[in-house]
Amino acid sequence: MGKIKDIFRGQHRHFAWFALIVTGIFLVLWLVGSGNTFINWAKAGAEIRHQEKLIREYEDQNEEMDRRIRMIRTDKDTLEKFAREQFNFAVPGEDVYIVD
Repeated sequence: MGKIKDIFRGQHRHFAWFALIVTGIFLVLWLVGSGNTFINWAKAGAEIRHQEKLIREYEDQNEEMDRRIRMIRTDKDTLEKFAREQFNFAVPGEDVYIVD
């Protein structure tokens, strides 16, 4: 700690204080100034994490839809159930009651 005191009290004290003040101003401007700042970087990072979460959710939904499509294409009973539920299809001679 003594060496730091010597820097700010010694022969080059004016330069040391100038460097400290300029560095402080730079850091303040970097944190809260306009343009490419630390705050903007943090916001961008949060937005990227949010978008990646949405991508994972959409990928999961796509996998579920692909699974359902495979089931409808390969299983006749599943296709029949899907057609009955979604489009109110019926076998000839069968009564269909729609309840809202």
